Amino acid sequence: MDLGLLLHALIPSSTSVAILAAFFTYLAIVGPILPGKVVPGVILQDGSRLHYRCNGLLSLLLLVALLGMAAKMDYISPTVISDRGLELLSATFVFSCIVNLVLYAAGCKSRNQGSSLKPHLTGNLIHDWWYGIQLNPQCMGIDLKFFFVRAGMMGWLIINLSVLARSIQDATLSRSMILYQLFSLLYILDYFFYEEYMTSTWDIIAERLGFMLVFGDLVWIPFGFSVQGWWLLNNKPELTTASVIANCFVFLIGYLVFRGANKQKHLFKKNPKAPIWGRPPKVIGGKLLASGFWGVARHCNYLGDLLLALSFSLPCGISSPIPYFYPIYLLILLIWRERRDEARCATKYKEVWAEYCKLVPWRILPYFY
Repeated sequence: MDLGLLLHALIPSSTSVAILAAFFTYLAIVGPILPGKVVPGVILQDGSRLHYRCNGLLSLLLLVALLGMAAKMDYISPTVISDRGLELLSATFVFSCIVNLVLYAAGCKSRNQGSSLKPHLTGNLIHDWWYGIQLNPQCMGIDLKFFFVRAGMMGWLIINLSVLARSIQDATLSRSMILYQLFSLLYILDYFFYEEYMTSTWDIIAERLGFMLVFGDLVWIPFGFSVQGWWLLNNKPELTTASVIANCFVFLIGYLVFRGANKQKHLFKKNPKAPIWGRPPKVIGGKLLASGFWGVARHCNYLGDLLLALSFSLPCGISSPIPYFYPIYLLILLIWRERRDEARCATKYKEVWAEYCKLVPWRILPYFY
């Protein structure tokens, strides 16, 4: 594709805008009305706490069913997203910029002193734009931070399904495509099955909603994490049976570490006395869990996430670095986030954190980092 065609493909069309608008409208409608477990968030500094309706799995399954019926009845093409990927990418990027502009303006004007809506202005325009001003801004009763990450994860699956449909139509479906689609499908379904665990993550409890999260949720997750599928549309690496088995092993280990660590942390926050691996938990200073995965490394959930990301790329072989964009990016992101989290915890927990670091010296990968 030459530069002229590329630039033309990046211009949002009315169709791409309509697809994006329909997607967000659907999520805004079904989120508050579909049944789901209502989970209390962490207690904020002012004593308040938000509550989250965790019906993401039902919302996703309903959306896929509706899209499937619409495609069956020829109302939409199953390949419409894969055919208009660049248009949708640019339209979503423009939308994320508009959203962040509104969030920034609303935050600057806010006089609310509650923990969720209190403006945090540093006076540095770039810093405030990037990290955001308010912790939990809302629109018509919808918590935007929770809404956007849900949209990003669902968007990733919808893109993948459209790419899969294109692969089937073009008769290019390969073992590599099947592996990538299967691993990412299991990861996304698992995310929504355990959606309530998201309410205790760093993004939800500590990060303010600025361009970093808005762009990350709406653009980076669905379009960045699906690079392998797009690449496999035009490439067909040969995988041996041994490489397939090894790839499955990497995915399984990554999943067990990622899900196990996050589950332990979430359950510990709900019940600090709950057994871990069949034994009473070891707690430092009455605050920090040092048992199970959290006694192996201080951010062992990141190790699981990295192994999962690697498993999404391994089906593409090693002939090109392009499919490894996601795990490489994630490695940089998680090391940066780990450093920020360490600094925050050192300030918050002081000598308790120092004691925890002495007991658990490894940050992410035991005996290496």
